[in-house]
Amino acid sequence: MGIKVSIIVPVYNESATIKELLTRIHAFSLDTIEKEIICVDDASNDGTGEILTAEAGKTDTYIVRHTRNQGKGAAIRSGLQHAKGDIIIIQDADLEYDPADYAHLLKPILRGNAQVVYGSRLLGWPQATSRGHLWGNRFLTSMTNLLFGAHLTDMETGYKIFTAEVKAGLKLTAPRWGFDPEITAQILSMGYPIHEVPISYAPRKPQAGKKIRWRDGFVVLYTLFRHRFH
Repeated sequence: MGIKVSIIVPVYNESATIKELLTRIHAFSLDTIEKEIICVDDASNDGTGEILTAEAGKTDTYIVRHTRNQGKGAAIRSGLQHAKGDIIIIQDADLEYDPADYAHLLKPILRGNAQVVYGSRLLGWPQATSRGHLWGNRFLTSMTNLLFGAHLTDMETGYKIFTAEVKAGLKLTAPRWGFDPEITAQILSMGYPIHEVPISYAPRKPQAGKKIRWRDGFVVLYTLFRHRFH
């Protein structure tokens, strides 16, 4: 019997990239793997919704819609409620992360060596990445390691892959940028080691649509401390 992989794509105003992203996801194929794509439209207003409506006719693609914008964390929670896969992949809707890495990311889980895999940009960080984002991510990752006794290189990565067993233990509540520290803190608190593999990464700049800002780092820090001490 094959393994089912649920690919959750939180989407907000990504009309420039979502069609190409879905083309790349559809192109992914691996023996014994069945996939479902769950796109969560977080109340986009730039035409993304219309593009997704056209995609909804494909047999492995499902669209969940929010009537108001709630943030990435809330969109992922909606996707998790619909996910039926044995393995979950979180996929950002831009083209910073390439689905061509799926086989590489899934390998440790398929071989039984891990239940959680993060795709690390730091194991092969591109020169195009801004210095501010690089050092900010290193600081937040170091704080995660200090608070939870981990050895991560890239806590903020957009590629987080985990089994249905791990999903069952999650109690996520963070609506926006608190998602990454919250899920990481809960996974580590449950005792699951996080296996990292290097990934390709094509960062975009704020003027091209990148949404996270330096001030969001305070949300990340607050979330880490809240889960560590409460």
